[in-house]
Amino acid sequence: MQNDIRLVGFDGDDTLWRSEDYYRDAQAQFERIVAAYVDLGDVQHRMYAVEKRNLALFGYGAKGMTLSMLEAAIEITSARIAAVDLQRIVELGKSLLRHPVELLPGIREAVAQIAGEHQVVLVTKGDLFHQEAKVRESGLADLFPRIEIVSEKDAATYARVLGEFGLAPSQFVMIGNSLRSDIVPVVELGGWGVHMPYHVTWAHEAEAELGAGMAARVRHAATPADLPAAVRAIAA
Repeated sequence: MQNDIRLVGFDGDDTLWRSEDYYRDAQAQFERIVAAYVDLGDVQHRMYAVEKRNLALFGYGAKGMTLSMLEAAIEITSARIAAVDLQRIVELGKSLLRHPVELLPGIREAVAQIAGEHQVVLVTKGDLFHQEAKVRESGLADLFPRIEIVSEKDAATYARVLGEFGLAPSQFVMIGNSLRSDIVPVVELGGWGVHMPYHVTWAHEAEAELGAGMAARVRHAATPADLPAAVRAIAA
């Protein structure tokens, strides 16, 4: 028996190109700045707490992280941080927006191969301008007839996208590195997932796991080269 797979979705950050590495580096530089004022202790956890509570206001991406770093720096240092160090944090944010787009090895070939067998769509989350720039600089835009840049990747978002394509969830496969954003919401709808973990994952994206019965609808890929076979396994 074959599954009627009509559409394959791809995540952007840390699935098509490197991203979290740059955020980790910015976090480390932020901690070095704050360390001049306080004992580091739980600075990383306090920074994440600020980011998490700001998600509904600032959304995802470099701009939201920069605003959260500024707020956290003021909060953690009890407003003792100097303006010159706040400026250094602003520059960290700008560097995140300017970082090069580095494709994962073999990903273009994998996308092209899957696009030769199924319709594909890019579903990426984050700041509109930054994500548009990443797509443009990646050189992959020609492979995706449709690109969706969304503020959140949850079941409602995927249901909307599938509705616009006129497809049932069972006809959709989503490929991504995040269980929280790429896999669990799609499988909850009745779709399929291919999980390709990245070597580092933001804490927020790690706050999810496959529920009972979900594993049967998920395949795993260690590298981009494994993706075409994983999609074929689902289709077959």
